[in-house]
Amino acid sequence: MKRLAYIDWMRGLACVLMFQTHCYDSWLSPEARKSAAFAWSQLGGTLPAPLFLFLSGISFALVTERLREKGLSPSAIAKITIRRGAEIFALGLLFRLQEYALGYRWVPWTDLLRVDILNMLGLSMMLMGVLCWVSAARRMETSRARPQIVVSRARGILASFLAAVVVAIATPFLWTTFRPLFLPWPLESYINGVHVLGKPQYWLFPIFPWSAFAFVGLAVGFVLFTHAAKRYEALIFLVLGGTGVLACFLSLKLDGSGFQLYPVYDYWHTSPNFLLMRCGILLIILFCVYSWCRWGLAQMGFSPIIQLGKTSLLVYWVHIEFVYGRFSILPKHQSTVLEATVGLGIIFLSMLLLSLFRTNWKDRRAKAEKLAAEPALT
Repeated sequence: MKRLAYIDWMRGLACVLMFQTHCYDSWLSPEARKSAAFAWSQLGGTLPAPLFLFLSGISFALVTERLREKGLSPSAIAKITIRRGAEIFALGLLFRLQEYALGYRWVPWTDLLRVDILNMLGLSMMLMGVLCWVSAARRMETSRARPQIVVSRARGILASFLAAVVVAIATPFLWTTFRPLFLPWPLESYINGVHVLGKPQYWLFPIFPWSAFAFVGLAVGFVLFTHAAKRYEALIFLVLGGTGVLACFLSLKLDGSGFQLYPVYDYWHTSPNFLLMRCGILLIILFCVYSWCRWGLAQMGFSPIIQLGKTSLLVYWVHIEFVYGRFSILPKHQSTVLEATVGLGIIFLSMLLLSLFRTNWKDRRAKAEKLAAEPALT
């Protein structure tokens, strides 16, 4: 598992970036929001959601590969993975219900149907489950299991990449000239994030374009399980990092080329060029975090970032209430940068303690169950 510590480290990084974005956004006064600190905070805030979705794709590939090596059929794997995605989606609906209950009287009922990051994580997992099922080799007999796994993996890489491309290309059309206006707004919102505001909203998380990050992560995850990646792991990560640099360069060149495929071009929200830029940044981060975890100090002793990454769903769920919710630890929109930074430190330490409590409790429970099972085995 130490080889895969970079996944938890990246997930923990996403948590930290999420904390700072939410804290400054919720607590800073109108005057403080004009500062450079707030501008940099919002720039860092563009990374957590793509990171979470990208890592969900890598983790999904990891789970799928393990199930394939156990000899499970494509349909059985699909049933397991799609059910897990449905559970995450249900948690997203439960989270919205909690936010509505705690904010009753000032939160509109339509917020119950708002498309949030948990909804998109669950939907993306279900879509990835369907894609892996469709692209997998149909026969998985024991005598031919290894070749069939290799074939399924290769198909998965190609299918994931194509799915990401289709989502990226379709997004500008579905946000503008080809909006599915025939759908009721709760359903259209899952396509383009329209909600009840009459036009798509960039701060929501619809399938287009957000699921593309999960599909890119799925393709990368399958690449990391190829024979070449296991044999030349460091080189493969270097290649991925280099691909990220090239993707960023290509994004800028395409944006400045003057060629327009779409009647409405919005680089910062719907353009495939910007999605390409963010995917490139994700690959660069992946290489840097892998290098830090393998050759740096990431695993020398206790790592708070890795710890947060292990319980990212829990700390996401809880911190929202103490930043945006009724139990906010600072008054909203009234703080200076210094006060908000102190509050951010409190949130970070509190979530770290909560994470430690969760993992320790889980470990003690697992040990107790193991001890209880030993007499039965003897």
